[in-house]
Amino acid sequence: MLSKLVEQTCLAGATDAKIVSTKDISIEHHLADMCKDPQCENYGLSKSCPPHVSGPDGFRDLLKKYERAIFFRIDVPTEILVSPSEDRREVFRLLHEIAAATELSAKEMGYDDARAFAGGSCKRIFCHEHPDCRVISGAGECRYPDSARASMSGYGVNLFKLMKIAGWQMDRITGDTDPEATPMGSLTGLVLIE
Repeated sequence: MLSKLVEQTCLAGATDAKIVSTKDISIEHHLADMCKDPQCENYGLSKSCPPHVSGPDGFRDLLKKYERAIFFRIDVPTEILVSPSEDRREVFRLLHEIAAATELSAKEMGYDDARAFAGGSCKRIFCHEHPDCRVISGAGECRYPDSARASMSGYGVNLFKLMKIAGWQMDRITGDTDPEATPMGSLTGLVLIE
């Protein structure tokens, strides 16, 4: 059944997807701390980013309830990843939508507690035209509960180790990365399966 879920993840738009053991998911405090020092521009803007998530300790506790996960990636031209363009926002939106669709498919297959995570701030991706996250401001519920997922960064998930376990190469892409020297990058998502 999980192989079908991997297939559906790829059909939803992932470049590749693998089943990994949750024992192979490394959680590191210093990675989560990078959200606040130096402070990420998305810090505190949404319910899915620090300080509004349970962080590494909460994620470790959550992992105790799961045995496996679907780990997936989307390969994206570096030129898009380093630009503040609408294309960049759309790629991150796709990442969240694939994660949410995989979570839903898993639940439909009987994995009732499946839980998805993605990358990037849902505020910047989905609610960039709104002044506030409704959940944080107390003005209501999430505008995009069927698509927006929590960012793995705030939990300290070591994506480089997971990429290695999956057999994938990952280059660190920053705003200073030269797209000609590193033409492709990857965005990743994770869906925990009991």
